[in-house]
Amino acid sequence: MSNRRLPCLDTYLDKAVIYLWPRFKTVFDMYINSSYQCDVKVLWVDGTHPNHIVRCYVEFTASLVQLNAECGDGQLDMSLERLRLAVDDLLVRFAQKFATPKLCHLFLLNNYDMSISILKEAGDDAKKLQRYFEEKLESSLVSFVDELLIEYFGDLIKFVKSHISEDLISYTERPNIADVEPVVKNFAVKWKTALELMHNEVITCCSNLVSGMAILKAAMAQLLNDYNRLSECVKMIPGGSSLNRNLVSITSLSYEIRKYSRTL
Repeated sequence: MSNRRLPCLDTYLDKAVIYLWPRFKTVFDMYINSSYQCDVKVLWVDGTHPNHIVRCYVEFTASLVQLNAECGDGQLDMSLERLRLAVDDLLVRFAQKFATPKLCHLFLLNNYDMSISILKEAGDDAKKLQRYFEEKLESSLVSFVDELLIEYFGDLIKFVKSHISEDLISYTERPNIADVEPVVKNFAVKWKTALELMHNEVITCCSNLVSGMAILKAAMAQLLNDYNRLSECVKMIPGGSSLNRNLVSITSLSYEIRKYSRTL
């Protein structure tokens, strides 16, 4: 009516807003409280796929954000922020039900990824919330990659973190040949099998292939970096040349990584 410049119903519409807004806020508050008070044991579904309650929240929020774009109602913005905090709390409680940190991070990652996909459909009006979930996604991705590498290349990752600095110049703990030999030999035996298993897990557990590609690239880039640090460490250790025949060349490792990156 405002766009048509027809003010004849202004009084009626103002009264309607006065009646409707308190009722809407009451219902909205009930929705927020239910998120905090719900029993996650009842609502939790075993599996790392996106949770249906989180999907409902994101779709509901995306709709309200679009409807509020022209009105710019500050009260609704505040209510949506309170709802986001409530759903964040619910997501964390769901994630805590998983037996391992890796599954916990994967569950969060898949839910954040689903949220971003829905919010993209809402257009520019949902950009702020989309950026928030993108930051959460990045944090979960880093944590998941760390857990993934620990599972498949645990001895390598632990050795590099405990002994070698990022700059490859200094040592956090001075290694010797006895420390590094089992790490090098173990990697030489299992690295191809471990890469295949890690690749298969990623493409199976991720909610979409784009996320799977991002996880795989991050994991394999980190693996390549850590193995390069190990190789440089071996060269600096007295007697390290005796392990040269057990070292996997960076070229071979890079080739295998590129092969898996192309097949995802």
